[in-house]
Amino acid sequence: MRASCEVENGVALVRMDDGGKNVVSPAMIRDLHVALDHAERSASVLVLTGREQVFCAGFDLQVIKRGNPVETLQMLIGGFRLAARLLAFPMPVVIACNGHAVAMGAFLLLTGDYRFWAKGDFRIATNEVAIGLTVPRAGLEICRQRLTPAALTRATLLAEDWYGDAAVAAGFVDQRVDAETVLDAAMAYAKGLSLDAMAHKHSKARLRQRELVTLRKAIWRDALSFIWMGCSALFRKKRK
Repeated sequence: MRASCEVENGVALVRMDDGGKNVVSPAMIRDLHVALDHAERSASVLVLTGREQVFCAGFDLQVIKRGNPVETLQMLIGGFRLAARLLAFPMPVVIACNGHAVAMGAFLLLTGDYRFWAKGDFRIATNEVAIGLTVPRAGLEICRQRLTPAALTRATLLAEDWYGDAAVAAGFVDQRVDAETVLDAAMAYAKGLSLDAMAHKHSKARLRQRELVTLRKAIWRDALSFIWMGCSALFRKKRK
C-alpha cells in the first residue's frame, strides 16, 4: 500500500509512502482514495502527510515514459480529481508537508485547509513551464484559489522555486515548523480543533462551490486536451 490511514481520537492520519519520492501514480491515487474513504467513515479531522523529506514529487514520469496514452490520461485526470476531492472534503484537512512538494505535489499541498511545512532546504515548485509543459487548467485553478496574485504569476508562468518564509507569504503554506516536529504540530492542531462537523461541511461547500465547479470544468477540458494531443501525435507518427 502506498497510502495508509490510522485513526486516533477522531483524527485520521493519512500517510503517503511509496518508499521513494511519493509520486502520484495510478496505485498511489487508488490507495489514497481507499485511505480517504476510511477517514471519511471514521474520523472528524484529516491529517495528510508524506515520508521523510518529501511530501510528493509530482506525477509518476515512468508511467508517461511507458507511452500508454490511456494509462497516462487516467493518471493525470485521476490526480486532479483527487485534489478536487480534498478541496471538497467534508472535514478539516490539515497537511504536514515534511519536505519537497513539486508539480502535482504542490497542487495537493494547496488543497489543505491548514498547512504545516518542515523547515529545511526544501522547495515547493509548480515547475511545468520549466520542463516544457503547459500548466494544466486544473492546476492553474487550484493555484488561483490559494496563492496571492503576484505569486500566482511567478509560480505558474515563471516556474519559480519557493523556499522558507517566501512560500508562506505566497500562500503555499500557513506555518513553518522544525522538521522533526512537523507531524506532531499538525496532529496537535487537528486535535485542538473544536468545530461543529455539519457546520464545517456546509460552510466549506458554500465557500468553495464556485471554485469547485470551475475546477471540475477545468479537469474535463484538460481531459479533452490530453486526448486531442494524443490523437494528434498518433496522426503525425502515422504520416511519417
